[in-house]
Amino acid sequence: MCGYASFINFRTSRNRRISLCHEYLFLLSDDGELRRTLQSLSLGKQGTGGRVLIKTPKGKDVNDSDEFVYNKEFRHRMCRIKINQVQLKETHEENTATNERVFQDRQYQVDAAIVRIMKMRRTLPHNLLVSECISQLRFHVRPSDLKKRIESLIDRDYIRRSKDNSSIYDYIA
Repeated sequence: MCGYASFINFRTSRNRRISLCHEYLFLLSDDGELRRTLQSLSLGKQGTGGRVLIKTPKGKDVNDSDEFVYNKEFRHRMCRIKINQVQLKETHEENTATNERVFQDRQYQVDAAIVRIMKMRRTLPHNLLVSECISQLRFHVRPSDLKKRIESLIDRDYIRRSKDNSSIYDYIA
């Protein structure tokens, strides 16, 4: 049980009603963490011994005006119980930003793979370079991202386009 859950159980165990607003002012802490803890204690599964807290009014969301009281009928067959914390869902914007940061971190691995392959082969057509990079890397990379990294390596003079055919790359030693 986390610190918030222990604190909330202590505060409600003396037949005292508590509200989110009052506890937030008492703790002066992270509002989101306190909401998730109250939610997990008051919305737990009924089959695991019942809910530790009774929430008024009933509902899934925790509002500032909601009140919580200790459930006197709460019993569990185990001395120690595990109460799962409610998990946050990542928004679409956060998911996009996370994927972008992951690609930023991986771009050096992509560059290194391209340079390794070109160092071994010296000259290679675009399609073969892309397929070898995809097979060599341990994560999924889009061909469009590979093309951007190839262009970056051309700009930094690691590789160049062949004079005869623009779809063939030459390694610059």
